[in-house]
Amino acid sequence: MFSSSVATALAAAPCTVWAGPVFGWWWIFIPIFWVAVFVLLFGLAGRRWRRAAAMRGGYGPGGFGPGAGWGPHSATRSAEQTLAQRYANGDIDEAEYRARLEVLRANRTDGA
Repeated sequence: MFSSSVATALAAAPCTVWAGPVFGWWWIFIPIFWVAVFVLLFGLAGRRWRRAAAMRGGYGPGGFGPGAGWGPHSATRSAEQTLAQRYANGDIDEAEYRARLEVLRANRTDGA
């Protein structure tokens, strides 16, 4: 009844019936979930990095670099930087600059 080519074509055809999309409209939640996971991981890693850098005395409110953050030298270095800026602007002369710098370094609380 059937020719051999028709029988072969029918035998090779898939037997499953497509029933439509399995996930429906909520498939969008899968990529949103993974984006949220990566944002959370990178956010926590960045927060930990910033906290560790602040504990080392860098990358804090005083600026960038070692000694510019919350370390023990930050107040003294800030005062020294202000004094150096005043000397560079010509507000004070060299003798006054050296005298004040000596006072600042003598009054350090950390003993360094």
